Amino acid sequence: MRHASRIKRLLDSYRRSHKTFALFTVLSTLVVLTMIRCILNGNYESTALCVLSLLLFLVPAILQDRMKIEIPPVFQGIIFGFIFAAEILGEVNHFYVRIPGWDTMLHAMNGFLCTAIGFSLVYLLNRGSKNVNLSPFYLTLVAFCFSMTIGVLWEFFEYAIDQVFFLDMQKDFVVREFGSVSLDPLNMGTPIDVANITQTVITTASGKTYTIEGGYLDIGIADTMKDLQVNLLGAVAFSVIGYPTLKFSRSSKVVEGLTIRPADLPRRD
Repeated sequence: MRHASRIKRLLDSYRRSHKTFALFTVLSTLVVLTMIRCILNGNYESTALCVLSLLLFLVPAILQDRMKIEIPPVFQGIIFGFIFAAEILGEVNHFYVRIPGWDTMLHAMNGFLCTAIGFSLVYLLNRGSKNVNLSPFYLTLVAFCFSMTIGVLWEFFEYAIDQVFFLDMQKDFVVREFGSVSLDPLNMGTPIDVANITQTVITTASGKTYTIEGGYLDIGIADTMKDLQVNLLGAVAFSVIGYPTLKFSRSSKVVEGLTIRPADLPRRD
């Protein structure tokens, strides 16, 4: 009974914005329907992802309740959409494999949102502390570095999971050319260029063979670099918007809609 009351209180925080609550309701319903489909198909791994998604949908409300902060409705809606796109569409419905650029789009969005979170955290510290008084440039720089750090830590996580569970979170790329000093017959550290690769054959100790048509299979490096690059672009995009907002005290709907504030601090119209 107490847990039901707590969940109701958390959901009430979403009801303050009709659009946010409508989005939350629609996406939660889609997740539940997806979970039912996964259960009927005996796909319990995807079922667990659906349960995780429903729990993640409550995170903004929990943070607001515990930390006494206000996450703008726009930011909440983007978080809901990001979770649904990453877990339900990306993982459960395999959009990462079926739709080129899906992973790239989400990493760019992650860089943008993490910069907004870093921006908010430093803004709150800067505003509420007498000992900290960062200039707009350094505040933006710290937010940018926060976003890039989160991006790097996520790539560390993907690498660790791939090494332990072989889940291929760092998606492989087929490349047609590479250079390697390991192929130098004189062992002098001279990079040997291997170009126009048309096929790679892998043979295991058990005798199994795998053929990669069209090139050589890159194991995660290209994917990691791409993810960090688009994370960088997202971080730069928010920094470019956020810096003049602070420097010149401009009003920005983007920054206002993505800036977390103390619950008792009124927002500008």
